[in-house]
Amino acid sequence: MEPVIVRGLSIGTGRPKIVVPVMGADPAELLQAAEAVRHSPAQIVEWRLDGFERVFDKSALLESAAALSAALGDLPLLVTFRTDREGGERAASESEYAALIETLADSGLADLIDIELFTGEDFVRREIEFCHSRGVKVIVSSHEFHATPPKEELTARLEKMERLGADLAKLAVMPQSPEDVLTLLAATREASAHAARPVVTMSMGRLGAVSRLSGEVFGSALTFGAVGRSSAPGQVEAGALAQMLLLLSPEG
Repeated sequence: MEPVIVRGLSIGTGRPKIVVPVMGADPAELLQAAEAVRHSPAQIVEWRLDGFERVFDKSALLESAAALSAALGDLPLLVTFRTDREGGERAASESEYAALIETLADSGLADLIDIELFTGEDFVRREIEFCHSRGVKVIVSSHEFHATPPKEELTARLEKMERLGADLAKLAVMPQSPEDVLTLLAATREASAHAARPVVTMSMGRLGAVSRLSGEVFGSALTFGAVGRSSAPGQVEAGALAQMLLLLSPEG
């Protein structure tokens, strides 16, 4: 598997890299959240655009992106608009979603951009090509907030993401039993063993917390931790997450 390099950070080697989301309804809230993250073990910061009130105002979006990028210094910035159908805070039309992706890719302020798999193959392929033409890496993602599909479906989704051109393939599912967590981990191991690029997986909620710690063993390249407000069920506080990852793999 070929790692993905972002600002000198090698994603896909050693311990999973820690991503910390930031959300804010306005620039002041956003920068306050960014200040807290700067003093955490975050290795990548994810700006969750769906929490920003003026997200569809291009000038406000770019001004806030520039301020956030400056506040984060050398930390890589991942930008994500999580739609309501995949657990986010608002909806977007296809044209609005494409405009957000292309505006931020064009700005030179985003290092990585998240694109949801179920927006459709043609859309995903087109937007990946646009991002790559601007030198931006892409995470293609899929989220299941109510269940864990069978292992074959999970691996098929991850393979499809890579086939469409994703730099990283991300899958998050909700377990209803310990067996569901094992299903996610088995799919992660199988997919990562054959993938050309890194995969990112998690089983959400309290039941799935172990999946956020075991990425180096099973093959998940990123793990998401919280500083203040979490963006998904089961996220571990970033400082505790870093300590646990270090205990599990002192040499990672």
